[in-house]
Order: sequence, then C-alpha cells, then structure tokens
Amino acid sequence: MPTRTPTMTGAPRSHPRPPAQVPARPPRAFLDLGAVLTAPGCARAWTREILWEWRAAELAATAELVASELVTNSVTHSPGPDGAVIRLILTLDQGELAILVRDDHPGVPMAGQPDEDDEGGRGLLIVEHLSDRCGWYPLQGAAPAKVTWAVISGRGSDRGGPAEAGTAGDDAHLILPRPAL
Repeated sequence: MPTRTPTMTGAPRSHPRPPAQVPARPPRAFLDLGAVLTAPGCARAWTREILWEWRAAELAATAELVASELVTNSVTHSPGPDGAVIRLILTLDQGELAILVRDDHPGVPMAGQPDEDDEGGRGLLIVEHLSDRCGWYPLQGAAPAKVTWAVISGRGSDRGGPAEAGTAGDDAHLILPRPAL
C-alpha cells in the first residue's frame, strides 16, 4: 500500500528579504606536471585554454610565456622525472592573474646574468620583465619545496609589458594566498 506524504499546514514561510548573494570566488585552476621536457609546452597550452574559459584571453600571450618560463626553471632544477611533481596554479582576481609554480627543489630561484652567446639562463629575467611583480617563498613541510610566482595584469605599457613604475596600477596589491599545494 503506498504511503502518503504528509501535507504542510499553515502559511508558507516567508522571507522578509531575498537571500544575500554569495560573493563570487575568484577563478582558480591547477595542473600537475611531471618534471619532463614536455612540461613547459603543456603549461603554455593549458594556460591559454584556461584564460580563454575565464574570458581573459587578452592576458594569454604574456601568461603563456611567464608560465612556460617558470615551469622550465622548475624542470631544469628538478632532481629528475622520478616522482618529481610540478604544480602550476592560475588565479584571476580584479583583472590580475597570479601564476604560481610549486616544485620540490629547495634552492632559491635567482635570475642569471647570461652572456650573449649563452643559450639559457634568461627565464627569470623574462618573467621579471613581463610581470607586474614576481617572487618566491619556501613551503613549510616534511619535504623542502618552494613556490615561484608572478602577477600580470591587462594594464600593460605600449611595449606590451607590465605597467611602468609610477602608473595608476601601482597601489593595487594582490595578496597571494598560500594555497594548499
């Protein structure tokens, strides 16, 4: 015999005000990569696709290059592909894109001073030039690790780089979250 659903009696509950809208969280995405030679290319393609999904394609060219250089630096200084994981994180907030790369190498990332004949050593110099700000921080935990990061925005100068020092965008600061990596 089917059971009956009890009927509600009395007046329906009313809400004096509509429910408050929950503030939108900034979009965030991450990609885990192995420390292999194809990782920078994967980082570029993934970054381009994510920014397209977020409707921030105007940042894609610079973001692809910055992500690629940060991932290349992590691959170069990785102890090897055996179990080494590099995590690329993108987050977009108020027109600024934060690009974070986590790796297990404990060393301090330092921009080199390559000779004009050197084939490498310019990655962090490129990141410094293209980003509004960049840096790194160590991660606390059982294994030594660090995050290298850069922030880019759509407020570029005429040469396609970041906003020049002293322009209107300088007092907008992005406080980078220390995501659970």
